[in-house]
Amino acid sequence: MPATFSRRTILQLTALAPALRPLVAQISAPARNSTVALVKGESRRQNIAQALTAIDDQVRPGLKAKKYVVIKVNNVSPTNQLAATHADAIHGILDYLEPRFKGPVIVAEAAAGDTLQGYEEFGYNRLATERRSQKVQLIDLNREAKYKAIPLIDYDLHAVSTRLAARLFDPDAFVICAAVMKTHNVMVATLSIKNMGLGAPLHSVPGEKPWDDKRKTHNGLRQTHYNVFLTTEALKPFLGAAVIDGYEGMEGNGPGSGTPVPSRLAIASTDYVAADRVGVEAMGINPDWMGYLRFCSEFGCGQYDLAKIDVRGEKIEAVRRKYLLHQDIERELQWMGPLLELPPKMG
Repeated sequence: MPATFSRRTILQLTALAPALRPLVAQISAPARNSTVALVKGESRRQNIAQALTAIDDQVRPGLKAKKYVVIKVNNVSPTNQLAATHADAIHGILDYLEPRFKGPVIVAEAAAGDTLQGYEEFGYNRLATERRSQKVQLIDLNREAKYKAIPLIDYDLHAVSTRLAARLFDPDAFVICAAVMKTHNVMVATLSIKNMGLGAPLHSVPGEKPWDDKRKTHNGLRQTHYNVFLTTEALKPFLGAAVIDGYEGMEGNGPGSGTPVPSRLAIASTDYVAADRVGVEAMGINPDWMGYLRFCSEFGCGQYDLAKIDVRGEKIEAVRRKYLLHQDIERELQWMGPLLELPPKMG
């Protein structure tokens, strides 16, 4: 039977039509392409600066609206330089910022180990002196101990409250992710999204009763992919630009125990998912294997469709170098199959 409407209902719907029209247009309009810079060269520092300069028209509008910059580094190990953001990569970001941004710059991390040990080991502590005009500060997000709690899932698929670094949610901050191109022991590869997703959770510092919310994120194959997606979804409104340093990437048993690959690349984008897709392509990895990136794309956190990514600079085909993956890659890919650990569906 066809639906019937009263005259009053018809008038109400007619009145709503102008307000609904932009929403309908937004839903039906095709998504705009994302832009990614891809640079190859013999200087890590220059590669990073050039990659950001190549997308300056994308970065500058967001940068102008912020009071300070946060450079979120990746120190998965406080002693292995290959596993961590290189000081020259930070200098490259600062070189780009210097003529364009006059506010302070904070280098920040919530390392799995002791953040301050990594700052000392990798020469970050000299940045405040060397870049005095840019008002560079170093902050350990674990010691800062300010957080925003979001729900994630634990190994048993129970909802758990997880503390993420509040500074990464500051609307006054332009967040630049300084990631490293590496393979991973759970998530196939780690680039910008993974650096944010597993770098944002906090843990205790010496003198406190031990606790570690990183373990709430990183707790199983499927769970970790999903939790990084949930974290990215929460962080998305606050993400400024992704920078991936592939000058010397890591293959094999990453993210902490792999071997170097002289890819000599830098990638930059204001779309973190698009930046990671180009990184995955440059590493010769099947993009279908990247569960957390696929989830992020499917739910509006960024563009993962290579056909909708405009690459400025090098051609991906010209720089692609197939990385040796982690020795547990077959187990890692089990996230793609059925969940055999649980009993059959009931009801």
